[in-house]
Amino acid sequence: MAISLPLSQLAEMHLICPAAKILYLPYTRPIDETSVPKRNDGRSLMTKAFRFYETGGSNVLKFEDVEVGTPGDGEVRLTQKAVGLNYIDIYFRSGVYPAPSLPSGLGLEGAGVIEEVGAGVTDLAVGDRVAYAAQPLGAYAEARVMPAKGLVKIPDDVSFELAAAAMLQGMTAQYLLRRTYKVQKGDTILIHAAAGGVGQIVCQWAKHLGATVIGTVGSKEKAEIAKAKGCDYPILYRDEVVSERVKDITNGQGVEVVYDSVGKDTFEDSLKCLKRLGMMVSFGQSSGAVPPVTLAQLAPGAIFLTRPSIFQYNTTREELLASAGELFDVLKSGIVTIDITATYPLSDAARAHDDLEGRKTSGSIVFTV
Repeated sequence: MAISLPLSQLAEMHLICPAAKILYLPYTRPIDETSVPKRNDGRSLMTKAFRFYETGGSNVLKFEDVEVGTPGDGEVRLTQKAVGLNYIDIYFRSGVYPAPSLPSGLGLEGAGVIEEVGAGVTDLAVGDRVAYAAQPLGAYAEARVMPAKGLVKIPDDVSFELAAAAMLQGMTAQYLLRRTYKVQKGDTILIHAAAGGVGQIVCQWAKHLGATVIGTVGSKEKAEIAKAKGCDYPILYRDEVVSERVKDITNGQGVEVVYDSVGKDTFEDSLKCLKRLGMMVSFGQSSGAVPPVTLAQLAPGAIFLTRPSIFQYNTTREELLASAGELFDVLKSGIVTIDITATYPLSDAARAHDDLEGRKTSGSIVFTV
């Protein structure tokens, strides 16, 4: 009897997709319009933040006055300077990944300055420049309270905008290349969406590690972007069968690893791209969820399959600091450069979501606060 399971189940068993089980609602209470709470020093505890009361299109996003609160044990209060936009934000907004409850905040990545620290916070201080790619949801805000354990200090020569653009995508690339499948000199890899934010980082980093990089792109313009970032063989997926082109490039052998953030539209063909004992890394689903997988699909070539997430790879403080440290090292050395190709005011988040979903963007996108 064939055994099949959805990738989401595989994720929950091992490398969990970032869903409700590991995220919780940020501390943002609806305001009482008759009064605006103040801190002891007279500064307002109010801020502007995005919330959504139901899942759906970008029109469900509401930019509202919310109460920030004061930091409790192990927490800090941030004034945000920049916020990163990532496809996972669309997953939560649309309901592909369920928020723990509604209404909910949105966003997992940002950078700013610590204004206040709660009890028990010993390695961060007021005035520190920090960044994060961490739970809970709520990065789409001018200020917020969040756990200190998810924050890392930003090096002096890294801007708020670069930090906000780099954390989630950069640490995703770090775990993909350095931990999920540790790319070695001489490997050949396939990265889908090679001109996207994660894709551009993977191309550069993998090339530095000595790999041959094959990448899929949607246009000739994006092929040039990917090539400039180290992609040896950009494949126009609308014009060619990717697996056939991969086999042609590799003399029929296939690749050691496929990094696939697209999901439904690419999964089955991605399996055909792998060599014997290759690894299929399904780390996203921008085209929709992958249908249930039978173990028989993995039998030809004895293929390995995993569904990782950044949150499982950076569960401990030590893992987070090591991942961020390696990322900042490749940024400062110039091994990886991140192109912020679009910036939007935070208040214009709905338009930014529409542009990202419509594949009108490439590279990294940042909200200014």
